[in-house]
Amino acid sequence: MHQIQELLHLLLHFDTELARLIAAYGSWVWALLFGIVFLETGLVVTPFLPGDSMLFVVGALCASGSLQLRVGLPLLWLAAALGDSLNYSIGKAIGHRVFSWPDSRWFNRRAFDRAHAFYERYGGITVVSARFIPFVRTFAPFVAGVAEMSYARFLLFNIAGGALWVGLLMGSGYVFGNLPWVRGNLPALSLGVVVVSLLPLALGWLRARHMSRRAPRS
Repeated sequence: MHQIQELLHLLLHFDTELARLIAAYGSWVWALLFGIVFLETGLVVTPFLPGDSMLFVVGALCASGSLQLRVGLPLLWLAAALGDSLNYSIGKAIGHRVFSWPDSRWFNRRAFDRAHAFYERYGGITVVSARFIPFVRTFAPFVAGVAEMSYARFLLFNIAGGALWVGLLMGSGYVFGNLPWVRGNLPALSLGVVVVSLLPLALGWLRARHMSRRAPRS
């Protein structure tokens, strides 16, 4: 419970917390921001780290002169691309072992074959669109690795998706983050970015639940 409260505090006051860290550590803050983006996208156990809201706030601080946009854009883009690549590599390493398992009540080889076929056909758009959905962006590259999506294809869409994600969120913060109304309500808007990002996930869950209720029961 205490950890949840700390996370909510960070999300609601990320602008002031980051400004305090900039005042204390200067450019070394970029190492922290790089680490947050890299870990949020690179490890399936850290999907709770701030992503969308952090990028928006960083863009706003770049517009105010506290940080440098020319440094942040390529650095955090690199962190996003490296994170997804690590996650893919972990998934692929585990996937080799999984694919060698015989069929059982816990494993269905045909399901994994279908996952592989899906990622080969639709994996590109999945990798790109997943960037904008919290939690999903952490698991999508891992599943792509398990499903053995070809790395060359994955890397292309990984780089493109990372550029879109970092560019759009930081760009929005840079353009709108220092408008008087936005600046005065930045904590609430940062949380709003998170809520909006989660909407596709919530709608997908509601749709799946609705379809399961309508499905005929044997």
